[in-house]
Amino acid sequence: MASTDEAVPTRTARSRSRVRGGLVTVGTVLALLAAMGLTVLGLGSADNAVASFDASSWLWSSARSELARVNGVTARVDTRVEVPAGRRHPMQVTQTDRVLVLRDLHTGQISALDLATLQITATTPTAPGLGVSVALHEDAAFVVDAVQGVVRQLDPRSLAPVGEPVRYPPGITGGAFDGKGRLWIAVPAEGTVSAITPAVLPSKSAGEAQVGPQRVETYDVAGASHELVVSTLDDGVAVLDRTAGALVTVVRGETRRTALAETLTGPGTMPVRTSGPVVPVTVAGQRQVHAITDAGEVRSFTVPGEGDRLSPAVAWAGRFYCADEASGTVYAFDAAGTLVDTIRGRWRGPLDLEVRENHLFINAPEAATARVVDDSHLVREVDKYANDVLGGDPPAEPPPPPPPPKKPQVGKPGAPRNVSAAAGNAQARVSWRPAPANGAEIIRYVVEGAGQRREVGANQRSVQIKELTNGETYRFAVHAVNAEGAGPTRSSNPVTPTAAVPDAPASVSAQARADGTVVVRWPAANGQGNRIARYAVTAMSAGTNAPVGEATGEELVVKAGELEYGTQYAFTVVAVNDKGAASEASPVSDTVVPFTVPGEPLELRAGTVAERSGTVSVQWAPAAANGRPVSGYVVEVGERRTEVTDTQTTVSDLGDGQNVTVRVRAVNEAGEGPQATTTARTVAPPRVTVTGSSATATSATVTFTVDAGGGQATCTLARSGQTARSGPCSRITMNGLSPGTDYTFTVTATNAAGDGSARRAQETDALFGIATCNNGSSGAEATYCDRDRDGRNGNEIFAVPRQDNDRQVGWARPGNRLKAYCRVRGEEVYAYIYNNDKRSTWWVQVEYSGRNYIPWAWLNLEGGDDIAVLPTC
Repeated sequence: MASTDEAVPTRTARSRSRVRGGLVTVGTVLALLAAMGLTVLGLGSADNAVASFDASSWLWSSARSELARVNGVTARVDTRVEVPAGRRHPMQVTQTDRVLVLRDLHTGQISALDLATLQITATTPTAPGLGVSVALHEDAAFVVDAVQGVVRQLDPRSLAPVGEPVRYPPGITGGAFDGKGRLWIAVPAEGTVSAITPAVLPSKSAGEAQVGPQRVETYDVAGASHELVVSTLDDGVAVLDRTAGALVTVVRGETRRTALAETLTGPGTMPVRTSGPVVPVTVAGQRQVHAITDAGEVRSFTVPGEGDRLSPAVAWAGRFYCADEASGTVYAFDAAGTLVDTIRGRWRGPLDLEVRENHLFINAPEAATARVVDDSHLVREVDKYANDVLGGDPPAEPPPPPPPPKKPQVGKPGAPRNVSAAAGNAQARVSWRPAPANGAEIIRYVVEGAGQRREVGANQRSVQIKELTNGETYRFAVHAVNAEGAGPTRSSNPVTPTAAVPDAPASVSAQARADGTVVVRWPAANGQGNRIARYAVTAMSAGTNAPVGEATGEELVVKAGELEYGTQYAFTVVAVNDKGAASEASPVSDTVVPFTVPGEPLELRAGTVAERSGTVSVQWAPAAANGRPVSGYVVEVGERRTEVTDTQTTVSDLGDGQNVTVRVRAVNEAGEGPQATTTARTVAPPRVTVTGSSATATSATVTFTVDAGGGQATCTLARSGQTARSGPCSRITMNGLSPGTDYTFTVTATNAAGDGSARRAQETDALFGIATCNNGSSGAEATYCDRDRDGRNGNEIFAVPRQDNDRQVGWARPGNRLKAYCRVRGEEVYAYIYNNDKRSTWWVQVEYSGRNYIPWAWLNLEGGDDIAVLPTC
């Protein structure tokens, strides 16, 4: 892997690139929009369409691997760009009105994107992982290699180096521009901060000499080996000395120091850039923010909630905005520290707060929404997946984050481990392994001995003690300090400085291996007449310096997990002879990024796919990459194995009603990681249980329950020879039945896996009619209904629906109650005055010497005499 010094840019008219906020490979983005005529929402000019001079900012969405350009004035997305190869990648992004510079942490590639032409103009490699950052201001771009201590200016258009790099001791911090265009770098090894001004880019005229960047200002801000955090200001820089508990500001060449030792109760953090005169320092472990004014006044306030996942508070327009990533909440405080607003979203994971173009942009890379806050503190929601611009439907919002873990018991730190000392020429090197923090982050270590007291940062666990006398014996004691106080001391071995020191190893190399270990090698050192007894190896990353082990030979294997995966490290080696005398440190090794197999996939869930037979759905949250990009996932369901690149899939052909075990493993360069396991069940054929039935004379209702087998069931009720009736899967009513009739009903439930059914017998209620013939008032009419007469008479019953003497089966005395079954059309009958002039062609089948027919004109049905309630025969 090329170092920053060796990076060679590659010009490309339209190449792959990487994009912001989570991690992206940007490439087809530009080609996609270019193919569309560079027209966004009807704006035909390429410059007007894409140049970000309209209070806009590009926001990254890791779940969809896409960028959205958000207009701060309207709080709307006007451009969406899919970045297919960037899913779940962490990404460093910096932008101006005209240029977007991206760095992919997984690959180390830096890409330059011209926002006016939507072209990726160049790419250049760096070592992957945390440790290299990009800074951009107007026409100046810098790549800061914090591990190696190299700061190089690049032309943001071509990414070609400009002049010679500025070099510092390894392990620097900072690397951001202030409002005046100065790049500020802190050097913990020296306790200094310095400003770099960029070179003016050469014109295209041939032969013009390039002038490199210049270190123009340097200030002492802390003791050597103190832990430093940097935030650039509108005109200067703020440096938090975590070790001493002080904030040092450098504004217009004047240095001001504000003591915070009594205020800070844990390691503080600051945003990369602070707008305005008040600098917020956040102590995440104590959920406190301390706002330091330019006059040195300190105002402190507490952030609501629990846990330590607070990002650094950001100053904006007289307020402070502090994001709680555990709860997905951003709290806003006024200048006095009073909580004035709470911004909530369905957010999980990182929350990026950036002040840009007179707006505060709040982005959750893993969610579909963002927020924009203007300088009047109006908060508006942004739909990053708006469908009236480029892109498709949004993914499902992630579930709310789990509650933060309970706070551990807090106490003073334990004693440092493995405190050792090695003598040099009038000096000694003291190193140690971390002390147990006991629930509160370690703020600093104190080294005492030889009449000296040195305070060093929590991550500066190797220190040189100088001004010693050769020939005298010294012993050093080290203790840790956290918010609860000082822990117990642990003493080193005795050492005697001498001028007879060995040479340092001439070179050091390092190799990260797939099992998580790092192999550090060096050639044998010249003992200058004494035997080399051991070699002490120190690891350096951005702002840290700590021992990782000792070896008697020319190789040390750093154990897996000793170094943070995905973070850049370089190494130095000190030779120690059999007299206990140590050499100077060797040259710094090449940079490596420790890695191993990915972590276990998180939040694994599997469920039945209701609409598909033999299928389960599986989804999970990304596994920790552990230093190398996750290239895919292996999903095993039962005996079936599939490989996917997304964090969700469906697996089919598993059989119906099967309980299956689901296993998911992430894969990266090192191999397959540990599996996450859950269970699921495929949809089974439904089961029907009849719980009851009821009937009227002409309808029946069957009630039932359905076990849908995990599917989506539809239900019907049927009887023999008739069309089934659909209805809800709880009760279905069938109409048009004959009164007083026994029926057998079948309830059927159907889903993707098949059918289930159950039967139920039910008799309809009987429907009766009254044979009706009422005598007239005089003459023959007065006795007409008294008996059956020759010829026609009321209440005659026939075997057929007509008045056929040969088919008459009897006569019903008026008032007789006859059981009715159904109706049928037949001969018209007129009842005259004997039944209220009733006239009809309907005949009713009744129970009379079997099932026979009586004219409806002579039969009044109970319940209102509605012939329509009877089914047709």
